[in-house]
Amino acid sequence: MNILHLSAVKKWGGGEHQIENLIRELQTIEHSVDNYVLCVKNSEFHEILKQTNFQVLYAPLAVKLDLRYVFKMIRVCRKHKIDLIHIHDPTALTLSVMATKLAKLPPFIFSKKTSFPIKNRRQTLYKYNHPKIKRILCVSEMTKKIASERITDDSKLVTVYHGTSRNKNIKPLFTLREKFNIPEGKIIVGTIANHIRAKDLETWIEIVDHVIKKMNQQNFHFIQIGSFTNRTPAYLDKIEERGLNKFITFTGFMQDAAAFIPQFDISLLTSQSEGLPQFIYESFYYKVPMVSTNVGGIPEIISDGENGLLSNPFEAESLANKLIALSADKVLQQKFAENSVKKLEENYTTGKMAEKTLAEYKKVLYGKS
Repeated sequence: MNILHLSAVKKWGGGEHQIENLIRELQTIEHSVDNYVLCVKNSEFHEILKQTNFQVLYAPLAVKLDLRYVFKMIRVCRKHKIDLIHIHDPTALTLSVMATKLAKLPPFIFSKKTSFPIKNRRQTLYKYNHPKIKRILCVSEMTKKIASERITDDSKLVTVYHGTSRNKNIKPLFTLREKFNIPEGKIIVGTIANHIRAKDLETWIEIVDHVIKKMNQQNFHFIQIGSFTNRTPAYLDKIEERGLNKFITFTGFMQDAAAFIPQFDISLLTSQSEGLPQFIYESFYYKVPMVSTNVGGIPEIISDGENGLLSNPFEAESLANKLIALSADKVLQQKFAENSVKKLEENYTTGKMAEKTLAEYKKVLYGKS
């Protein structure tokens, strides 16, 4: 079975981490599967894949619909006799549909990793309902429900939760306290999120302002790890205006960012839209208690008061108050950590994700799991 994984994403994020995890697990559980990855040349994802033993291919993507990527996809399918194409993002899906106009391609599986609704536009509906797509793997039940509103044949929709691996040996290159001069005793609140609209870092800054200025809780330091974008200057201006600089560190992109999670006292997520972020699974693994918004599939794995604290999106004051309350309750922190890691080990490992994904591959190709 020869599988081609397609990624047209230039930044490194949870979705790319999931691809890496999936291929690594597939190599372990099914030696008869050959995995190839076609990524964007010189992207962050490409640079990270170079450090693996994967069969990595690449193509330029100077514009969203770069035909060089399309032609490379077709050549790879022919050269390596690809049986199935696993598409991991919407841009890659668009490019794949374009490729069907130029060549005969194997069947598609598409991973829907966000809870964004599929737009009710003719071209978009055509793309997501393309006959080559035999399965749509949804990252959560909420993602599946939202997708079903626009997918004509909802029998194609299958929920496959992601997760994290249980054996990690990656060590961080430095300690956050030493690198960023964070005094001992300061509570480190950590977030891993690229600077995109869905992560709602405007609310994140409002939370810091409420904790530090309005509640006068200056024993906190907030670490934010993630790739900068054109939104970053506005965030920095807002932090400067509020006088919050000494309480906040924006690190930018850091490879193996999850390895720093054990240095967090609490993990914080302020997303306004999500599928199911990798950051939550990693925080579970490292037994770091979490405060999060309740969007997308997050309530499927975090039960408020049982293994984390949840609030509605955009409610900075509520999130800040829950953060302060959790920081003061060591017993609750321990409860959340223990309940979360138990839930992770029972339900959300990359091994389980790979097994379920492989079963769908076999159903598509052979009609059986």
